[in-house]
Amino acid sequence: MEQTFWEKIKRVKGKDILHIFKFLLAWIITRFMKGKHKNLWLFCDTENEARDNGYWLYKYVRENHPEQEAVFAINDKSPDWKRASVLGKTVPYGSLKHWIYYLLAEKNISSQKMGKPNAAICYFLEVYGILKNIRIFLQHGIITANLTFLYYPHTKMRMFVCSTYKEWKYVNDHYGYPEGWVKELGLCRFDQLHDFQVDSKQILIMPTWRMYIRNEIHSSSQEKELERFKETAYFQYWNQLLNHRELQKLIREQGFRIVFYPHREMQRFLNAFQIEDGNITIASWPDYDVQELLKSSACLITDFSSVAMDFAYMKKPLIYYQFDNCKFRESHHGVGDFDFEEEGFGPVCQEADQVIQCLKEMVEFNFQNKNKYLERHEQYFDLWDAENCKRNYEAIKEIK
Repeated sequence: MEQTFWEKIKRVKGKDILHIFKFLLAWIITRFMKGKHKNLWLFCDTENEARDNGYWLYKYVRENHPEQEAVFAINDKSPDWKRASVLGKTVPYGSLKHWIYYLLAEKNISSQKMGKPNAAICYFLEVYGILKNIRIFLQHGIITANLTFLYYPHTKMRMFVCSTYKEWKYVNDHYGYPEGWVKELGLCRFDQLHDFQVDSKQILIMPTWRMYIRNEIHSSSQEKELERFKETAYFQYWNQLLNHRELQKLIREQGFRIVFYPHREMQRFLNAFQIEDGNITIASWPDYDVQELLKSSACLITDFSSVAMDFAYMKKPLIYYQFDNCKFRESHHGVGDFDFEEEGFGPVCQEADQVIQCLKEMVEFNFQNKNKYLERHEQYFDLWDAENCKRNYEAIKEIK
């Protein structure tokens, strides 16, 4: 759900104020540089990552259209800095140079709404019409919920990328974007999901985050936050599943390995999970790459995460573990037009016992996906090819 004004104010820090001075200085500098960068494209994922749709489109542009001036913004301390910099010009995220290129860019292209030098200042410049550049939202995942923070009045983004006709129609009809600004092009990272090798012994558990948990347990003390986190249903349900005797018995007898990789917003709570079974790995960023885990795993257990769509796209079996559906819908993401029971790509469970039973059935059939989920795949993914980057590039190029 969208944050309240007070919640946003509480998260403003001193370094955010410093960005006002960076912006003002950058604005002066760019007055003398405009003529040299008339067709600059600035790419970004998150501050510390070059692994999502922004990176893959940037890579495609650098390798296939080197005539296009392109810059990628990322934290210069990030382990992904080199990954981006070997392709072309890279600037430190949030730096004065980042601000300069942000103001110079004809087109700002990101997989994240907040992929900017400073979210608060850039929001003001963009939504109130002060900055006239073209903003392209490559998307972070296929939308299945009602994400009010992505409505046009809250973003003023010029192009909004969707991946299926159903998603396109929902966003086009409900999010308020001008005619033709929402486009069905496909996620750029999907190009990488047609060539992979599956480890038949690897099971991936990857839950998404909960905005309300972050807000409810917030404390200046990390120790207190960790203790509060252990009291949440999120921790208790996932911890119960990971430590369930039947699950550990199953993986021990079958020689399976489990990789538990929570959303990056929940990574700071990894120490709360104490798993004695050596066949279960608590995975942390950046040691593990999300896409590589999705490609190599035989089965996925998740909740409401958009990674389920990536996994389903590869026609592999998955399980939805949605123990807190009501709370999630009330306090995180509202109900959209996607019915997990009727349209989802795997069984929907509310209890750990159900998850384990579904997993046992999948093991019995060697993780071969059921026909009903393959039929849903064929109906849902009307774009299923390795041309996503190409379509995105051509659509961005056409915008004047």
